[in-house]
Amino acid sequence: MSKGKAPKFRRNRNPLTWLLRHAQMSLSSLGRLSRNPLSTLMTAAVIGIAIALPSGLHLMIDNVRNLAGGWEGASSISLFLEQSLDDSQAEQIRHTVSLRPEVAEARLITKDQAMDEFRALSGFGSALDLLDRNPLPAVVLVRPSAAASSAEATGRLARELEAYREIEMAQVDLQWVRRLDAITHTLERGVGVLAALLAAAVLLIVGNTIRLEIQNRHSEIEIVKLVGGTDAFIRRPFLYEGIWYGLIGAVIAIILVLLALFLMQGPVERLVGLYQTRFDLTLLTSGTFLAILFGSPLLGLAGAWLAVGRHLKRIIPE
Repeated sequence: MSKGKAPKFRRNRNPLTWLLRHAQMSLSSLGRLSRNPLSTLMTAAVIGIAIALPSGLHLMIDNVRNLAGGWEGASSISLFLEQSLDDSQAEQIRHTVSLRPEVAEARLITKDQAMDEFRALSGFGSALDLLDRNPLPAVVLVRPSAAASSAEATGRLARELEAYREIEMAQVDLQWVRRLDAITHTLERGVGVLAALLAAAVLLIVGNTIRLEIQNRHSEIEIVKLVGGTDAFIRRPFLYEGIWYGLIGAVIAIILVLLALFLMQGPVERLVGLYQTRFDLTLLTSGTFLAILFGSPLLGLAGAWLAVGRHLKRIIPE
């Protein structure tokens, strides 16, 4: 070894040894975090809250969309049949419409049922008795499938159904559907912006935590560099600390989201009960679960990498 040059660590090309070293470094980083449980938990809790907020809002939007789609008549199409059709012919039209892939449900309201409902709601029962015939047509209520629930798809389906010879008019409240789509898309865009801002906040939190850790271990890093430790070797434990912070934060975020949705389940059930419908609150989808479980550690890794790459170069052994 020449004078003035620090010895270099020899790299082991054995994959098993490489994996064992990384596993040892990972467990060593976890042990270092466990020696300061309160500080570690506080940092991970802040990360968990930052991850849970956009995740919970995303699930809330999905539940609102599912809830609105489940309300009877929320985006339904009313098909007014020709007056000359009898009940059997109207049933055939209902069956034909129900076979379309864009239709989730088709329900027939016969002429007599329509008259009974109008009599009960209008208050003109005695005046209606003076009519010599029922002037109301049979109606088929169509509930579009989830794939055809948007305003454009619902309007297209209504136009196609109105082209049927036996259907006199197709009526749909597209204004309500368009408003719902606009509200949900606006909320989704807002959640996306919020998620980006909170992801940047997680990077800053992890980066600042790792920066303080580097400062506390300044002397140790100098010694490792003097004996030939490479930057990759020195960087490795800090990267694993960032991953552990992100993983613990992900677990906290999942617990917070499940807890929030569990607390909301009772009020949601009472709300849908007022509309005489049934709705099961989606607690946590597999996609959201995996996004939290893998996304948070990746953010922790990225924050640690940025912090180490910036501050490690400033430590020069004397």
